[in-house]
Parts: sequence; C-alpha cells; structure tokens
Amino acid sequence: MQTDLQAIVSAFLTVLENRTSSDEIELFYHPDASQIEYPNTLTKNLTKRDLKELKAASDRGLKVLQKEKYEVLHSYAYGNTVIIEVVWTGVLTIPLGSIPVGGEMKAYFAQFFEFMDGKIIRQRNYDCFEPFGS
Repeated sequence: MQTDLQAIVSAFLTVLENRTSSDEIELFYHPDASQIEYPNTLTKNLTKRDLKELKAASDRGLKVLQKEKYEVLHSYAYGNTVIIEVVWTGVLTIPLGSIPVGGEMKAYFAQFFEFMDGKIIRQRNYDCFEPFGS
C-alpha cells in the first residue's frame, strides 16, 4: 500500500520526467529544502544544494537531456521519510564520453526524501552511473 508521502515522491518523479522548467519541481520542495549528492562519476565531490541551486541544476539538466525516465524498483516509507531505489535512464542532447547525441546513459539511484508539511525538506542522492568512457 502506497503512503501519501510515497505518492508525492511518485508525482515528483513524473514531473521530473516531463518538466520543461525548474519551476515545476519547486512545487514539491519546502522553501528551506536542502539536497546532498554524494560523489559519483558526474559529481566528483559531495555537493550540497539549497532550493535555488536545485532549480539551477534542474535547468542545466534540461539542456543536457532530451528525455529521462525513473523506474522505481523499490519504495519504502518510514515516518516522514521515503526511500527509493531507481533505475534512471537519460537520453542525451550532447555527446558525453562514448555516448553520442541521442544515446542513453543509465544510472542506479538510492534516494532519501524527508518531508515537512507535505514538502521535501531534505534529499540525499546516492547515484551510481554505468561507465560511459571518455
């Protein structure tokens, strides 16, 4: 059975897949939201973002991706937290490593969403990308 918070995360992922502007994601975040992205192939260092920085990162993503898809493998709710395991696929608008324009890159995410007042207040991303060469 899906909780209300899991339904919010599901709706958030749908918006990410279909967004045309970072303004669309703002609806899901608390004004004091923060996100931590742990080091991975694309983000070499631990990165902390506030809502303004999250929106800027979303806008950058829109310039790099033609399309993205989130396939949720598992979703767990505990108190005010939702944890998901996702297979992410992105279709590129630019070449990246050995992936050409229009090619797909794939990653495996574990994401933790903490909620306050029905909005995401804290988000932690553990992203693991498949190799895409240089």
